[in-house]
Amino acid sequence: MTELICVDSRPAHSLWLRIMSVLYDPFLWAGEIVGMRRRRRTLLAQAYGRVLEIGAGTGLNVAHYPDALDELVLTEPEPGMRRKLVRRLDRNGRQAVISGASAERLPFAGESVDTVVATLVLCTVEQPERALREIARVLRPGGQLLFIEHIRSGWWPLALCQNVFARSWRSFAGGCVCNRPTVELMRAAGFTVDADDAVWSGMPAIVHPLAVGRATK
Repeated sequence: MTELICVDSRPAHSLWLRIMSVLYDPFLWAGEIVGMRRRRRTLLAQAYGRVLEIGAGTGLNVAHYPDALDELVLTEPEPGMRRKLVRRLDRNGRQAVISGASAERLPFAGESVDTVVATLVLCTVEQPERALREIARVLRPGGQLLFIEHIRSGWWPLALCQNVFARSWRSFAGGCVCNRPTVELMRAAGFTVDADDAVWSGMPAIVHPLAVGRATK
């Protein structure tokens, strides 16, 4: 049975974010089919113990978690996304705790989580440095952050396009920052990062560059 332990305390979300919660899965459909679903499955096979996923969205990761977890905790501050997340958990027969907390303010005790999962979410949080500090705080010694994040391109022509379209993309994509140097931010927060480069096929070019991997404190 799904348990809701907290509700987001921020102001009411905009109409566009509510619309995004409906359009999100169809918009990502092609990218999921041509590679992202496989990446999720491969990455999440490494999850263990008490698992906390930040920004779980509509629950596209839910089907790929191992069965033998101690606990699965999913945070999602957007109410429309959260409703779809609950339905997806029910369809997959998964038990989880759902929180409406933001990544910058995680309502969990320090050193209480074995695995944190972030897929396509650190691009969107308002304060990524603060979110990474929170992730580091809740991870137990030896814990891991598993991530798939689209990042600033290392190829200057594409990086330039990301810069040019960053503002319009952010407005369209619910706050997503397409040129965020997320791996560098992880290292600056004290994480040791092991990441591979990949391409998010089936999606607009400005979000093609991906970093996929594991970070530890």
